[in-house]
Amino acid sequence: MAGTTNLSSSSSYVEFTLLGFPGFHNLRRILFIPFLFVYVVILGTNSLIIHIVRTETSLHFPMYILMAMLSAVNICGTTTVVPKMLLSFLIDLNRISLEGCLVQMFFIYFIIMMDCNILLMMSLDRFVAICRPLHYARIINKHNLLQLTLASLVRSISFVSPVIYLASRVQFCKSDTIRHFACEHMALLSLACGNITKNKIVGLILRVTSIVFDMCFLCTSYGSIMRAALKISPGALRHKSLHTCGTHILVISIVYFFSLSSSIVYRVSRSVTQDTHNLLSAIYLLFPALANPLIYGLRTKEIQHRLFKSFGRNIISNGQVRQ
Repeated sequence: MAGTTNLSSSSSYVEFTLLGFPGFHNLRRILFIPFLFVYVVILGTNSLIIHIVRTETSLHFPMYILMAMLSAVNICGTTTVVPKMLLSFLIDLNRISLEGCLVQMFFIYFIIMMDCNILLMMSLDRFVAICRPLHYARIINKHNLLQLTLASLVRSISFVSPVIYLASRVQFCKSDTIRHFACEHMALLSLACGNITKNKIVGLILRVTSIVFDMCFLCTSYGSIMRAALKISPGALRHKSLHTCGTHILVISIVYFFSLSSSIVYRVSRSVTQDTHNLLSAIYLLFPALANPLIYGLRTKEIQHRLFKSFGRNIISNGQVRQ
């Protein structure tokens, strides 16, 4: 383990050790197994959703394209964190430069913001489809979808960049050991030896602003959708509308619940151990990517149908080969 002696306040560490789960350091090779399994499942299930949407022409509609985009973001988000974590568990390859740490931090929060932005685009898609069906083709088309995606990229970069910039200006002299498996903002700032009040305030303001805007938009959108769906005469159309919205709300609840719980516990609770903080972060970063494709796969009939058709064809082909 790297040394943890303090530097003078005029110096700053330029390389750090990611300790992972400090209380389970001696069991890190055992931790490799469940995290590798989760990572493989995330890659497999999200890649399957992308493959189905890409190859099935009947799914080349905005809602399914957004599902594929969400799966791509899930893969990128977990790949930002998990491979480095697995290497640190298996072969103690856990050193990271300050620049590498800031880059990882940028992509962690950029991906989180993109995840939320895609959920906002999904809610807009469903709002127009159910509340303004006659205008759907005009509003939700490829050109506008591209514009929304570019706006999401700009929003994500503009929200994350100030946090990364301020973190890059901090002196880190308390220790060169980050008691975390990734370069999360607060985990890195805990090593700062100067005044980081500005960093905390800016980070909190941006997070609260983002969450308040998202929640207002989502509540307004899905509230209008539910009212419109309930006005539809009972039948297949009403059931499909409510079922689709229920699926989206379930995914949104998972993403925002774990995001908020991790943030609140990290900032408020002093009695919770570092390993508990890190476990909450792992759940927050990995569980939505694990759950989203399973929810869409189990609750979206079009994707179910494509899955059954693919597996059925493979079973028939294998049976013919054996014969």
